Parts: sequence; C-alpha cells; structure tokens
Amino acid sequence: MMQMKKIGQLVRDTRKKQGLTQEELSAATAIGVRFIRELEQGKESCHIGKTLTVLAMLGIEIKVNGDVL
Repeated sequence: MMQMKKIGQLVRDTRKKQGLTQEELSAATAIGVRFIRELEQGKESCHIGKTLTVLAMLGIEIKVNGDVL
C-alpha cells in the first residue's frame, strides 16, 4: 500500500512535469493551496476525497484490488 509521503512525492513530481504551480493545481481542482502543500508533504490526515480529486486531475490512477479509483 502506498504511504502518504509516496503519494505526496508522486503528486509533486507529476505536477512539476506538467509545468503546474501549486496555485494552478489548486485553481484547476477547486482545492485550497494549503491542502495541495500538505498533500505534497505527505500529511497523514489529508482528506481522501480531495486527494483523489487531485490525483484524477493529474491523470494519476490508484488501483485497489484491481479496480481503478
């Protein structure tokens, strides 16, 4: 299972590869910049729904028991 720090690093790396700032990602997902920062830092208590929204916007798929979330 992916740990939050790994998810955060994946989000940060993907965002940067796509040439997006944290502010631009925030605007594109309608999620606050503070949440984006905390997610990228691997904060354990990040809300799963918001996390999935950010991952989807970046084109990152998470599989659970073979099902894509």
